[in-house]
Amino acid sequence: MATGKINVSVENIFPLIKKFLYSDHEIFLRELVSNGTDATLKLKHLISIGEAKVEYGNPIIEVKVDKEGKKIHIIDQGLGMTADEVEKYINQVAFSGAEEFLDKYKDSAKDSGIIGHFGLGFYSAFMVAEKVEIITKSYKDEPAAHWTCDGSPEFTLEPADKTSRGTEIILHIAEDSLEFLDDSKISGLLNKYNKFMPIPIKFGTRTETLPKPEDAPEDYVNETVEIDNIINNPNPAWTKQPSELTDEDYKNFYRELYPMQFEDPLFHIHLNVDYPFNLTGILYFPKLGSDMQIQKDKIQLYQNQVYVTDNVEGIVPEFLTMLKGVIDSPDIPLNVSRSGLQADGAVKKISNYITRKVADKLKALFNENRADFEAKWNDIKIVLEYGMLSEDKFYEKAGAFVLYPTVDDTYFTLEELKEKLKENQTDKDGKLVVLYAGNKDAQHSYIEAAKDKGYEVLLLDSPIISHLIQKIENDNSGLTFVRVDSDHIDNLIKKEENTISKLSDDEKAALKTSLEAYIPKAYSVQLEAMDSQAAPFLITQPEFMRRMKEMSQTGGGMFGMGNMPEMYNLVVNTNSDLASSILNTEDKTHQEHLVKQALDLAKLSQNLLKGEALTAFVKRSFEMIK
Repeated sequence: MATGKINVSVENIFPLIKKFLYSDHEIFLRELVSNGTDATLKLKHLISIGEAKVEYGNPIIEVKVDKEGKKIHIIDQGLGMTADEVEKYINQVAFSGAEEFLDKYKDSAKDSGIIGHFGLGFYSAFMVAEKVEIITKSYKDEPAAHWTCDGSPEFTLEPADKTSRGTEIILHIAEDSLEFLDDSKISGLLNKYNKFMPIPIKFGTRTETLPKPEDAPEDYVNETVEIDNIINNPNPAWTKQPSELTDEDYKNFYRELYPMQFEDPLFHIHLNVDYPFNLTGILYFPKLGSDMQIQKDKIQLYQNQVYVTDNVEGIVPEFLTMLKGVIDSPDIPLNVSRSGLQADGAVKKISNYITRKVADKLKALFNENRADFEAKWNDIKIVLEYGMLSEDKFYEKAGAFVLYPTVDDTYFTLEELKEKLKENQTDKDGKLVVLYAGNKDAQHSYIEAAKDKGYEVLLLDSPIISHLIQKIENDNSGLTFVRVDSDHIDNLIKKEENTISKLSDDEKAALKTSLEAYIPKAYSVQLEAMDSQAAPFLITQPEFMRRMKEMSQTGGGMFGMGNMPEMYNLVVNTNSDLASSILNTEDKTHQEHLVKQALDLAKLSQNLLKGEALTAFVKRSFEMIK
């Protein structure tokens, strides 16, 4: 038996490991199972190139919990180690890696993600164990070895009587970590971190009833057998070629990823690249509607089929974090802090690749089946609109598939829209005016007035639309978006002809004075000569002020405008009979009733009449029809 002391400059490194990585202490299982997987895959490779003259067989990794002995066993059938290799890889390389990690990253360790990169994977065992044993036998014809360390720099290394190839790690669980002796806890961790590991993982057994033979007698009792409980799927969908998978396979994998999701995804995007970096994965578009809330089920990041995190910001473009799915890459530097990750050049290339791949897939879906794409538009638009705002590379490609729906459920690309509107919706200054509504019901009367003129009205109702149309206007000179309730229809798209007012300038001045005596200060009175059949009173909200306020409320725009009170224009049709009645009545009480009744009707059409004002309006209306 050999004993020795690990040569470290930090006296008793184990408390430091525990302290600096305590928030992640559950990852010990991920690291040890991953090490077993690596050992098994390395053996497979050595056999394939003729360096190892042994049978590969059907190796598994087994995790066992010994509650009474307060131990956890992790057993693999991989390449194993000789005593010399234990001395080299456990006592020297891994430990120096642990020391290097603490030296470099002890201030940011909790933000460091995976830790196995530094050889610290094995030593993470000491976050939960007071003593660790390794019993290992190499695939080479050499004696087995038994290494023991009690959490101090001292270790023992002696021969072992193990006869089968592979490694068994035994963790003697510390008193403050006894929760890890619970079967459900271990099962949960294996399901979280090792669900898609490439080697089958056994955790316990389960009972299965054998089918009844056809010639069995009536009193036959079905036999039951104990079979290994394999808790992982070693060949998940993202490791296969798209040609090997059907739509149903993709849906089944979605359900495997998110067992509590009961709606199928709208469509998927399979990622597969091996140059200039390695990356595979499947992204799913779930039904989102106009809701920008943070999703409970996020994209999962794996490294060689080992779960790492669902915090994928910086790797996946921000607008795609609303999607679901899996990304697996060995090239993402998971050992650095989140800020370092976002600044990493390789990560930026990965992010750009994902953006391009998603844009190309959306374009293909649009071209292959436009009707289906249009049917799904309302469930995917928030992701695409956010992408146009936040990623220039996505914006450049978006013109080929981003849609602009009308209130009548027809859909146009921007170029199609320009062609459709240019004849009828170009104003006297040559500017193309795109009319839109944010709410079909609330703005119904304004939409109808526009349609009476033969105009198309878009339905743009996402919470970030003000930001997006501002960007589109900046990139398309000669085009402007105007919400349909922001002015009288004749002012929204000004043509050459002007309607002549029945009232003289003096009469208009007198009418305005009378109106302002009864109209609240929140409304700016605007006299307009319109068709005599048009609405006498019309409430509008100025496009610029409303848009800036909306942008301020959803981030961006002019500072502080989100807190400004609502501002409205009251457009009064000077050619209406009501305007003449208000002007000509000498009974001031009657005049006040007329103005207030007309204003309340206009407010009612904009859903602005509520509470006490609505009650007064109803009472006044009943009085007038007695």
